[in-house]
This record gives sequence, structure tokens and C-alpha cells, in this order.
Amino acid sequence: MAILHWGMVGGGDGAFIGDVHRMAARLDGGYQLVAGCFSSDFEITKASAKLLGVQDDRAYSDFRTMAEVESQRKDGVSVVSIVTPNFLHYDNVVAFLNCGIAVICEKPLTVSLLQAQELQVLAKDRNTFLAVTYNYVENPMVKVARELVKKGELGELLMVDAYYLQDWLAADIENADQKQATWRTDPTKAGRAGCLGDIAVHAYNLISYLIDYSASSVNARLTTFVAGRRVDDHADIQLGYRDNILQGRILASQVMTGHENDLGFRLTGRKATIEWRQEDPNVLWFKPMGAPAQRLTRNGAGYPEHLRALCRIPAGHPEGYLEAFANVYKNIRLALSEKDFLYYPNVDQAVQDMAFVEACLQSHSQGNWREVG
Repeated sequence: MAILHWGMVGGGDGAFIGDVHRMAARLDGGYQLVAGCFSSDFEITKASAKLLGVQDDRAYSDFRTMAEVESQRKDGVSVVSIVTPNFLHYDNVVAFLNCGIAVICEKPLTVSLLQAQELQVLAKDRNTFLAVTYNYVENPMVKVARELVKKGELGELLMVDAYYLQDWLAADIENADQKQATWRTDPTKAGRAGCLGDIAVHAYNLISYLIDYSASSVNARLTTFVAGRRVDDHADIQLGYRDNILQGRILASQVMTGHENDLGFRLTGRKATIEWRQEDPNVLWFKPMGAPAQRLTRNGAGYPEHLRALCRIPAGHPEGYLEAFANVYKNIRLALSEKDFLYYPNVDQAVQDMAFVEACLQSHSQGNWREVG
């Protein structure tokens, strides 16, 4: 297995999502972190580089210098991960695409649909790889669910429902020096969409992947429950599809007391329903009409042989969030190596997701259904 020389922008020591990306890359085993601009504070970058085993001369004070210098080195990075706050993604991605370096960007790709479309065009013009880390679709049981849908085991689809429920923003912690809350509730840094852009888009991406097409219209009600907060913290969204038979709904909340990271879906067809929860990721329920419900498990009896490469340990040993994230990195590595891979979340899907966010914002402000795209 060829090891990719890998860089990172953002994600300095102690940053949650930076550590997640590094753990995922280590689980895959195909990446070596050799360069980084880990913070806008160069002292933090240098300290992080030392802790992460990155040489002093490859710890950069700004991302543009990093892109230019690394693109000229014979041993320079071939791929970089962008794990900065949302408002920085656009400039970060542009710098590396323009230097011919493949990019893995944390979601959402940008803070606006227009910016996302510009990056989509730039990636194609530069013929440079751009992926976005929607990690939940890489859970092995989500793959099984998608195959059941494609094989017609559910019959004609009638309803698609997804939810993503958290409670960490139920209080005004952004004004109590909680770093994650401070920037995620600041529209100048996170974008206009709060809960909508942070977690509802994950639920939308998940069901779009499962059924292999996107909604044509949305009717969104966005709520801010915490007084003084400048972005939404709760979203209730109806989804419309062009066939006028399939109906969908997304419920997302960051103020739902008692819920930690409760993401899940239920797809209902004329023949069967399937259900999955991220907090119990190794189990998919298949509920056929007029027959007992079936509990399908990761790497268990009847698990598809061609999907076993996504499983790292035997059945009954739990795999979850980090392993799914590692599958993102695995399939990106295989795609960069021009080998067979199942799927990776690409820029085209990211643009569709941003179109969904934009349509939801318009729907809420105008109080009606809006077309997506």
C-alpha cells in the first residue's frame, strides 16, 4: 500500500475535529502527516507540529505559503485536509487546488451555495481532487441499507425520515467561552445556517445517499430557542420529490434535552421499512410487511462479502464513528490511487447539500416551499 504524504490546515493540538481526522487517517494506515498550518497562531502551529512529529521546516505560518512550498517539493504533500471553521474553507481550498494538491475538506464545504459552485468549477478546471467528509455514509450498515433500497427490497418508496438530535447548545454556552459553541453560533464564521448547516445537512446527505437522489423542494421551519442566539438551533424540514409519491422529513435540533448525538433514519416502502441509529451503528432493522423484523448486524451472518473491507473486526465487537471516518479516508486514498473503491463524498454531492441549505433558508424566510438548486 502506497503511503500518501498528507498535510493539514487547522486542527492544532486539542482541536476536536483535527484529532478525529488524524485518528481516522491512522486507522486507515495509508497517510503520513508531514506538513501543516495548524493554527492562525504560529506558536500553536509550531507546538502542534512538534507533538505530531512534523518537522520544523514544514510547520507553516500561513496556508498559502504551505500550498506553494509543498507543491514545489519532490516529497511534498499530495493531499491536504482542511479542518478550519467554515468561513475559512473557501480560501483554504482555493489555495491548494490552484497548486494542484488534492483536498479533503471538512463539511460544510463553504458558507454559501455560490462559493461551493465556484469550488466545483475550480476543481474541474484544475482537474484536482476535492472531497468533503460526510462520514456517516461510510458506516458499514448504511451501505447495507443502500443496497436493500437499490435491490427493491423495500418496494416503492413512500416515506424517508431522518433526524439528528443533540442537546449541547440547550444553554447559552457560546457566551461562556466555549470555543466550539462560540464560532458555531457566529454567522460570520459558521454561515447563516446554525443547526441547519451543522447537523441537518448530515441527515439530508445521509438519506440522499441512501435513495440515490436529492429532494426537489423543501418547506423549512427554523427556530432559535436560546434567547440572543444569532443562528437557528432547531430545524423541522419537509422534503418534496419530483415523483409526488415519496415524502420526506428531517428533524434536527441542538437543544433537544437528553439527546447526545442521536442521528438516524427510517425509510418506508410498500414492502418493508428499514431503520438505523448512529448511536447503535452496528445494527440495521429490516421490517418486512407481514413478517418478523430482522436484526441485521455489521460483519454478521449474511453480511455482504463485498462490503467486508469496510469492517475491521469480527461481528459483535462494536465499530462506530471513528471507523466510519476511517472508511472515508480509505476510499479517498483508493480514489486517489485510481483503484477500486465503494464511494467517497465528492464535491458534486457537497454542492447539492449546499443547495439544500440555501433552499431551507429561503423557505423559512418566505414561509413557503422552495425548489432546491
